[in-house]
Amino acid sequence: MINVTKTFLPPFEEYTTQLKRAWDKAWITNNGELAHELEELLKKYLNLDHLLYAANGTIVLQLALKALEITGEVITTPFSYVATTTALLWENCTPVFVDINDRNFCIDENKIEAAITPKTQAILATHVYGHPCNIAAIEKIASKHRLKVIYDAAHAFGTQYNGNSVFNYGDVSTCSFHATKVFHTGEGGCMVAKDPVIAEKLMLYRQFGHIGEDYYTMGINAKNSEMHAAMGLCNLKYIDDILLKRKQVWEHYAESLKNHDLQILEIDGNVSYNYAYFPVVFTCEEQLLEAVTDLNAKGIIPRRYFNPSLNKLPYVDYAPCPVAESIASRVLCLPLFYELATEDQDKIINSIVNTKSIAKKCA
Repeated sequence: MINVTKTFLPPFEEYTTQLKRAWDKAWITNNGELAHELEELLKKYLNLDHLLYAANGTIVLQLALKALEITGEVITTPFSYVATTTALLWENCTPVFVDINDRNFCIDENKIEAAITPKTQAILATHVYGHPCNIAAIEKIASKHRLKVIYDAAHAFGTQYNGNSVFNYGDVSTCSFHATKVFHTGEGGCMVAKDPVIAEKLMLYRQFGHIGEDYYTMGINAKNSEMHAAMGLCNLKYIDDILLKRKQVWEHYAESLKNHDLQILEIDGNVSYNYAYFPVVFTCEEQLLEAVTDLNAKGIIPRRYFNPSLNKLPYVDYAPCPVAESIASRVLCLPLFYELATEDQDKIINSIVNTKSIAKKCA
C-alpha cells in the first residue's frame, strides 16, 4: 500500500542515543535539556530570534490568539485544515471567511479589506500546502487597519519568502511538527514571535504561567516531552536531504502531469518552497472520484486535502466562498514522502493519466 504520506524515521540507534540522555537524567518533560537544545538548533537553522517548542500545532494557534488578546472577529481562510477554524472557535473568536485565489489556494488578499468591520481584530492566514500567502499585501492591510496577523504555517517548515523563513513574518507564526509533516517530532509544534514581549507571554502561557515558584500570569500545559524532542534532534540532521528528495519527487510529478487536464500548484518567484504536498485539481468532482477509485484499487491512498471547505462546516455560520468550495471539491493530494520510490511514483502517475478519469467529461 502507498499512503499519501509516510513518516520519516531516523536510524533507531540514533533515536535511542538521544533518548538515553533524558533517561539517564530521569528528566523527561517540563522543558528538559533536549527540548531546550532543539529550540536553539531550530532558531539557528531558521535564523530566528525567538522560537518556542510546544505540544502540537493546534494549541500554538490558541496560545497566539490568547497572547495577542484576540476576542472578536478574525478574518481567515476557508481552505485549511479544520484546526485553523477550530482554534478560533475554541477561543471564542468569530471566524470571518474570505475566499481564496485559484493559483496557490491561499487567502485572496484582494478580498480582505471588504470583510473588515469595526469588530475585526486580526487576520489568521494559512500558508496552504506550505506555500506562503501574499505576506507583503496582508501585512500592508493589517498595518493600515491596525490588525494583528497570525500565520498558520503548519505546513511551511523550510519554506522561505523573499529569502527569509516564513516564520519571520506576522505578529505570531505557528507550525506543526506532527509525524506527517516535512520536519516532525512525532507530535509537536512551535510558535514564533518577533516581539520579545509577546514571545515571553507565549513562553509563560505554555507552562501554566509560572517559572519555578514565581507565578506571573495564567497559563495552560502546552509543553512537549523529551521523547518528542529527541525525535526532533535526530530528524533535524536530515532535513536538508529530506527537502531535496521531496523536491525531486514533486518535480517528477509536475513534469509528468503538466500536459494533462489537471491544475498544479503555482510556486511564486519569491518563494523557496519546501515541497510539502503535491495537490492536483481535477476539472470536476466526478473525475476526482473516479481517479480515487482507480488509485485505491491499486493500493494507492491519496487524500482529499482539504475537503470540505471550512465555511461549510455544520457548526459555523455559512458564508459563500465559491473558489474555495470549488477547489475543495476537486483537489487531491498525491502521495509524497522521502522514501517514495520512482517506480511507485510512476504507478501513481500512470494510474491517473491512463485511466478514463482524466478523459471523463464533466457535466
